[in-house]
Amino acid sequence: MTDNLFADLPASPLPDELFSELLKRPGVRIERIVSTGQASPPGFWYDQPEGEWVLLLQGEAGIRFEDAPEPLALTPGDFLEIAPHRRHRVEWTHPGQATVWLAIHFAP
Repeated sequence: MTDNLFADLPASPLPDELFSELLKRPGVRIERIVSTGQASPPGFWYDQPEGEWVLLLQGEAGIRFEDAPEPLALTPGDFLEIAPHRRHRVEWTHPGQATVWLAIHFAP
């Protein structure tokens, strides 16, 4: 059986991001995240116990790390690794199109 990361993308903005777990095994979880203009709430920082490798497949987004002065602007093909407990947030995602992420969470 096959599936497609670009299947069933929303045609209009949604109130919340869509999270789809694609694979889960001991020590690793792979998910597709679809954003339609969402951002982290003001003052909120992710602080995850596991590492994360994220690839932006479609759309645009801004990621900010608490220890960095400016957010990183991401476009399709950009990827980065987020170390465990490195506080970060989504500053913005493109409101006019679906932003599609592939996120791999892994045990440190």
